[in-house]
Amino acid sequence: MLRNNGTVTSSLLMSLDVLLSTSVCLGLLLWPEVSGLTDPFGQGGIAMLVVALTGCLVWPITFGQLDVYGSVRTAQSGEVARRLILAGLVNATILGALAFVTNVPLSRGFPFVCAAAQGLVLSAARFSLYGMLRTARRFGRNTRNVLIVGSGPRAAQVKRNIDAHPGWGLKVLGFVDDVDTPVDPSLFAAKLFRIEHMPVLLGDLVVDQVIVACPRSMLGSIGPVLRSCSSAGVPLTLLTDLFGDFLPTPRLGHLGSRPSLEFAMVHHNSVLLGVKRVIDIVGASLALLALSPVMLAAAFMIWREDRGSIFFKQTRCGLNGRPFQMLKLRTMCVDAEARKADLAELNEMDGPVFKCKRDPRITRVGGFLRRFSLDEVPQFWNVLLGEMSLVGPRPPVPEEVVHYEISERRRLSMRPGITCIWQVSGRNEIGFEEWVKLDLQYIDSWGLGLDARVLARTLPAVLFAKGAH
Repeated sequence: MLRNNGTVTSSLLMSLDVLLSTSVCLGLLLWPEVSGLTDPFGQGGIAMLVVALTGCLVWPITFGQLDVYGSVRTAQSGEVARRLILAGLVNATILGALAFVTNVPLSRGFPFVCAAAQGLVLSAARFSLYGMLRTARRFGRNTRNVLIVGSGPRAAQVKRNIDAHPGWGLKVLGFVDDVDTPVDPSLFAAKLFRIEHMPVLLGDLVVDQVIVACPRSMLGSIGPVLRSCSSAGVPLTLLTDLFGDFLPTPRLGHLGSRPSLEFAMVHHNSVLLGVKRVIDIVGASLALLALSPVMLAAAFMIWREDRGSIFFKQTRCGLNGRPFQMLKLRTMCVDAEARKADLAELNEMDGPVFKCKRDPRITRVGGFLRRFSLDEVPQFWNVLLGEMSLVGPRPPVPEEVVHYEISERRRLSMRPGITCIWQVSGRNEIGFEEWVKLDLQYIDSWGLGLDARVLARTLPAVLFAKGAH
């Protein structure tokens, strides 16, 4: 039944999620040791009702955005767990922000305890259900019949993958290919069909899925397969290694009204990027307010030392190389840029980056500001403008970017930040090659949790001036 009623199954799962999340949320609200309240709805009023409803209903909405309700028949457990953890982080942030805005008299840790408890219960229920389904499939229940287009090495590899995962519940009905195409030796005993017979096969057999695993040279001849599957309403899966073994994972997108495959090394979730942007705006606003006295004092000292400009504007490369004017408190003499070429021999950094520990252009006040990274404070304004983020790879100058290798340009594939892994790992004590490696590590493994860890390590790095000069 589940095979033919995927929508019904998703609806049942969504109902189960609402039931479980509501039970956990209400249970914790009525637990005084957790909520800090003896009568939460009496003490919190309408605001408490809004927070409670959000805590109950936000999970299925977030799950829908993260495609948790999609089929996980062939998905890896790690990928499912990643989506569930992301949902938990998003929901904890939403619930915490709502509790703060509505000023409900809940304990400060309640939103996070509630989200963690709900996440654990929903995850346990899900993995228990997935385990039961995989067990059932191993015994021949809840199976799907597939046809594989191709009969060469790629098709044989797909067959081996299916045989190695009986929990997927996939049964190979046969292979569809051209007449003159060489057949992989491991498939000599398999059922082979001709491509032109595809409409008849879909009419005579129970086919739940068609997997295209033919060589690239055969793409021009699989038109009948696509048309037949479309007409019969049978899902077709195209393995993207058809275009090469080293291409990144694609994502379905649209160019106007036309569907497209978008290839990128990393596909960051748009919902989480939106949360990151909200955190940037709130964090930068609070930082500018809190550090405004420091800014005023620093500005006076800079002006008093040489009567020069207070701020230093420099063109930097932002997201995908887009130029912007980055703000800093001026820490060098007024003609620092003009003197940079004369100091090239003092550069202590490998690669295209210029760094000098005892740069003669740095002023006395500038040395103090640099030591504690106070010269970076104006960049919170760049964050508010959307040119930078609180956390991200440091923005390079165009003169450095022109010397980048093509692989090093991937540093620009994410919005630059005020702090980053390099910043909290020693800064100028780290060579350029290791710097790039740390930035790419951040991009490839980015998540809200990683941003939180980098921010937590930034304050000690600033206070102890680790690697600063």
